[in-house]
Amino acid sequence: MLAWLLIAGVNGVAQKALAQEYINTGTTQAQESIDLNSPSLSPLNPMAQVTSVSQLKDVQPNDWAFQALQSLVERYGCIAGYPDSNYGGNRALTRYEFAAGVNACLDRVNELITTATSDLVTREDLAILQKLQSEFAPELATLQGRVDSLEARTAEIKANQFSTTTKLSGLLIVGIQGRTSNRGDVNPRDGQKDTDDAGTNTNVISLAQLYLTSQITPRSYLFTGLLDGRGTTAPRFTNSVSRNDVLLGYEFPTDNLIVSDLNFHWLVTDKLAVMVGTEGVSMPAAFRGPNRVESAATGPLSYFAQRNPILNMGYGHGGIAIDWQFAKRASLQAIYTSYQPGNPGKDSGLFDGTTTTGVQLLLTPTDTLDLSLYYVNNYSSDGCLLTFVGDECLTTVNTSTGKSAPLQTNAVGATVTWQISPRISAGAWGGYTKSYIPGRSGNVETTNYMVFLNFPDLFAKGNLGGIYVGQPPKITSSDLPVGNNVPDFVNTGLGRAGGQPGTTTQIEAFYRFQLTDNISITPGIIHILEPGHTPDSDSVTIGIVRSTFSF
Repeated sequence: MLAWLLIAGVNGVAQKALAQEYINTGTTQAQESIDLNSPSLSPLNPMAQVTSVSQLKDVQPNDWAFQALQSLVERYGCIAGYPDSNYGGNRALTRYEFAAGVNACLDRVNELITTATSDLVTREDLAILQKLQSEFAPELATLQGRVDSLEARTAEIKANQFSTTTKLSGLLIVGIQGRTSNRGDVNPRDGQKDTDDAGTNTNVISLAQLYLTSQITPRSYLFTGLLDGRGTTAPRFTNSVSRNDVLLGYEFPTDNLIVSDLNFHWLVTDKLAVMVGTEGVSMPAAFRGPNRVESAATGPLSYFAQRNPILNMGYGHGGIAIDWQFAKRASLQAIYTSYQPGNPGKDSGLFDGTTTTGVQLLLTPTDTLDLSLYYVNNYSSDGCLLTFVGDECLTTVNTSTGKSAPLQTNAVGATVTWQISPRISAGAWGGYTKSYIPGRSGNVETTNYMVFLNFPDLFAKGNLGGIYVGQPPKITSSDLPVGNNVPDFVNTGLGRAGGQPGTTTQIEAFYRFQLTDNISITPGIIHILEPGHTPDSDSVTIGIVRSTFSF
C-alpha cells in the first residue's frame, strides 16, 4: 500500500497517520493489498473437527504413527489439524500443548460415556487417560490460569480504551540552548559592527503536540493536531530585514494551544492517496522526505537542517494534496495550499493570498539510494517566502504603505541520499529561486545547499550521529526597482543592483542518545560563519541539549 509521510514544519516532529498505518516510510515501493478477513491470516482459527485421518495432508499410511492417529481420530474424534489441513507431526510439542490435547480427549471420552456409547471405551483406555490426567494436572491448571488472566486483561483494555475509532498519540520536546555573545554589521551595512545580539542568554524552549487519528473507514481517517510552543532563540537583530538565523527545528512560540492539523486522508486506491483540510496541509506534510532521519524531534537540531527550505515555502495551512505511487520505485506528490484559508478577504483567502503549488518526483533506483526532484510556484502577498531561514523576505517594506511588494516565485531543487552502509548515509540538497514583482521589471534570485552525513546506531543501537554543513538561502542577484532591492537597501539605498556581499555557512553536529523507545536526549552544536550573509558580522556558536518524549 501507499505511504504518506507527514512531517510539517515544526509539526514535522512526528511521523503521522498514514505512514504509521500502512507502510514503512523509508521506501517508495508499492505494497500488495491484503484481505484482513482472510482465514489464512488467522492461525488461531482452527479447522473443522477431523473425522478421518485422510483429511490430514501431511499424514501418510506408511507413517509409523498412522494407526495411532487413525484410532484417535476415528474411534474417539479428538484430533484436529491446523487451518491448512496439516497435522504438524514433526513439530516439537510443549507439555502445555500435550496437556491441552489430553484434556480434549478426556472431554470426548466423557461425552461418549454420558451418551451411552461407553462400549467404545475400554478399561485400559480409561486407566491410561486417568493417569495422564493426573500427571498433567499442574499444566492444565496453569493453562486455565493463563486463560483467566488473558480474559481479565482483555476486559480491562476494553473498559479503559481511549476510543474504538480514535488513536491518541503525542510528543513533548524540551530544549536548553544558549549562544555566544556577538555583534553584527546590521543597518546600514557599512563594515562596522554596530549592534549587539540581545538574545544570548541560556533559555528553555518547549513544544508539546497531541494527535488524534480518527478512523472513518478502513481506507480513510481524520487527523487532528494540537500544538503549544513556548520560548524562542530570538532576537538576534530586530530590524525588519535581518532575520533570526539560528532558528531551531522545534522553535514555534504560540504561547497558547492552537490547532496545528485538521485534515482528512483517503486512500483512493492502493497506489493513490488524497489529503484535504484547513490546517497542516503543507509540503513537509504531503511530500515524502528522502532524508530518512528528518525530524525536529529526533533528527537535526536546526530548522534549516530539516529539509531544503524550498519545501517550506508558503508555510501552507489549508489545501489539497495527492500522493501517487505510479511505479514500484517511483512516486509523485503534488499540492495546492494557502497560508490563511480561514481569513477570506483581500490578500488572505484560499486563492488571493499567499498560495503555493508544488510537485515532487521521488525515485528509489536501489534500496540504498533516494532521489527527489521538486518544483514550486509561490505567490507571496508581502514578498516573504515563509521559509524562515536565510534570505526569505526578498522585497523591502514601503515606508508609505507599511507593506512589502508582492512576489511571484518559481523554485526548483533536488535532494539525494545514499545509504553507504547500515551505519553510514550521505546526502545533499540544492535549491534555486527566481522571483519578480508582478507587473514590474527586475528579478531576484537565491540559492541554498546542504551536505550531510548520518550515522545510525552510532556506538549503540538506536542512537544517531549527524554532521550537516550548508548555506541557507542567499540573494545572489537582485535588480528589482529602487526601494525593493534588499541587499541595496541594507547596504547603501542608492539603487545598486547585486546580491549579498557575504556568504553564510552553517555547521551543525549532534548525537542522539536513544534512552528508550520513547525517550531520547540530543546534545549538539551549531556554528554560523558570516551570519546574515554579512562578512563583517561576528560568528555565532549555539549549544543545545534537546530532550524528546513521545507516546
